[in-house]
Amino acid sequence: MTWDALYASAFERVKARIRNVGGVLLAYNTNIDAIHYLESGDLEERIRKAGVDEVLKYSEELPERIKSVPQLLGSILWSVKRGKAAELFIESCPVRFYMKRWGWNELRMGGQVGIMANLLGGVYGVPVIAHVPQISRLQASLFKEGPIYVPKVVDGDVKLVHPKEFGGEEESCLHYIYEFPRGFKVLDFEAPRENRFIGAADDYNTTLFIRDEFRENFEEIASRGKLAIISGLQALTEENYSEPFETIRANLDVLGEKNIPAHLEFAFTPDETVRKAILDLLPKFWSVGLNEVELASVMEVMGEKELAEKLLANDPVDPLAVTEAMLKLAERTGVKRVHFHTYGYYLALTSYKGEFVRDALLFAALAAAAKAKLGDVPSIAEVVNAMDVPVNERAKPVEEALVREYGMAKGIAEVDGYQLAFIPTKIVARPKSTVGIGDTISSSAFVGEFALR
Repeated sequence: MTWDALYASAFERVKARIRNVGGVLLAYNTNIDAIHYLESGDLEERIRKAGVDEVLKYSEELPERIKSVPQLLGSILWSVKRGKAAELFIESCPVRFYMKRWGWNELRMGGQVGIMANLLGGVYGVPVIAHVPQISRLQASLFKEGPIYVPKVVDGDVKLVHPKEFGGEEESCLHYIYEFPRGFKVLDFEAPRENRFIGAADDYNTTLFIRDEFRENFEEIASRGKLAIISGLQALTEENYSEPFETIRANLDVLGEKNIPAHLEFAFTPDETVRKAILDLLPKFWSVGLNEVELASVMEVMGEKELAEKLLANDPVDPLAVTEAMLKLAERTGVKRVHFHTYGYYLALTSYKGEFVRDALLFAALAAAAKAKLGDVPSIAEVVNAMDVPVNERAKPVEEALVREYGMAKGIAEVDGYQLAFIPTKIVARPKSTVGIGDTISSSAFVGEFALR
């Protein structure tokens, strides 16, 4: 079968079964994304006003946190230069005010939990229970209609209500998303592909604030789910991670006791201590999802610096280096599934075998292409409209390398006792937006896999 035929078959199979998955528990981060589409002249003028030499320092190496305008602008350049996403916490109030005055083009649902809740519940019709740190009217209004629930304690009992029925009067957390297209030029930089830089300007998700009704009633809430996806650990620091990690460990123990498979959606985590703590936490998870920047950062704290450099050295990313890193991660932590996504192809290393792993990746790639093409996916039926997006031709050398090294056939090979599944993605030439595509990929693949079991 051709890749297009495999795509079509996978979509139909997942679409027919995905509503049978049952409840998916989503924790912990939700916010509002203020999307700003960068303009070359405007950005260049801002760089000159802030001081070109000062700004350029941060285009080479990201700071851990942003405390000045040159750091903000330099971090945006870091992403532009590499065509890679990054997210950093905005610690300085003057910088937050600068970003607010800079403005935005549109407001959207943000945070991994918010994006996944709207996709799984609002598009696929899969019931989800979401942890929403702050439920302002604006935040609630960004949730789609559908089986999306948040816990609310009424007269001592836990009720599940749609966020719009929660009635919260809380502040809104903004994340500023600076989007740029492929070929975007500023100073001597040109973006090799479309992507974005995220400035996180909220004090809920950055400390992993967990609501009382969620923390105190977690066992009862978890009993209503079949799967769990955990995210939002990336903004924690050495100074503040200990307390939330105690809650996360306790929650994971409850999920383990109830045999609820949990997926960790990794994100770029600047603090090395927190990265090590996440690595230590991984044995409690069934699955983890990451891209090349995130996988390289994990390899660094595992002492695999040479391998980390290999992961960032080539475009497309060397699949043999990725497979080696995935194997090391799986063997170190015992996770049953490592899902790697990069521009152009996905890989999944699993301790179990079956074509359903590959087919779930195909469904996820189609959903990601639909989101890139349309900006937002209104219904699962619209996902099939991405079938006309061409399969990435640049993934052919990747597939050929996997065939030579591991004898891969139809995207599946056996490597050191694990199954390795590969798919080439569909590439939208001029996507409407890149925000949320990684979350679309990971949640669709994880939930799609269990739909096909």
